[in-house]
Amino acid sequence: MSTVMDFTKQLNDFSTTFEQLAKVYDHSVQHSEQMENAINSYSHWITDKHHESFWADKELERSADFEQLVLNLRQQSSLCVAIMEKYRAMKLQQGEVEIADYFKNIEECIEKEFGSFHVTSDSKVLLIGSGAFPMTPLLIARRTGAQVVGIDIDEEAIGLGQAVVETLGAGLRIHLQKALVQELAYTKEATHIIFSSTVAMKYDILDQLYSLTNEHVIVAMRYGNGLKSLFNYPQQATDQQKWRLVDNILRPDDVFDIALYQKASHAG
Repeated sequence: MSTVMDFTKQLNDFSTTFEQLAKVYDHSVQHSEQMENAINSYSHWITDKHHESFWADKELERSADFEQLVLNLRQQSSLCVAIMEKYRAMKLQQGEVEIADYFKNIEECIEKEFGSFHVTSDSKVLLIGSGAFPMTPLLIARRTGAQVVGIDIDEEAIGLGQAVVETLGAGLRIHLQKALVQELAYTKEATHIIFSSTVAMKYDILDQLYSLTNEHVIVAMRYGNGLKSLFNYPQQATDQQKWRLVDNILRPDDVFDIALYQKASHAG
């Protein structure tokens, strides 16, 4: 029978594994299988309902050591996801197209990204934190015909992402670049903005976006609370004079949930 002690040990084991896998990344696919296995195992662990009671017990303790473990896991797993995307992009260049369980889970989340705020061929979508394997731009552009711009601060990820788009999305209206939101004229034009769940400062960027975007923009904030906060940066309160929460799309079987925001003047 599992115990809270087992729960904490499993988290420490994941933390050690992620730390080791991040250290050995050498810009080749040498350790890709180990990374994929670790991320897939972690994804299943995070969405396992049996762990929720142990999480609740640990939250009640408010232990400084446990809080530090959570922060470390969130950072390490985010870094490892970014590296796994690089592995997948490099493998695609080598002719391999298999898809890990983690990516299947993400694709299922993308299906209902904006709830009732549908993306159409006239939409202009901005993805913040596009990564090395930009599934979201590819799926949105292919299924809706919308224009999609993806930005990231990782130059290697942008280069690999562009190669992925050229291979899987030839002819689609997708553009990737290393940039910040304030550097893009497109930010003002965007009708829909998506934040990757692994963007650490996403609520600071959301606050910044208030003056950079048009009045009708819809923002989809991927986040994870509770157990999911071990794998995602959690939801935060917003300035109610700027951004209002208009929908919260909870996905119990998926690795992140989605909060939808509109500017306060246009929120219902």
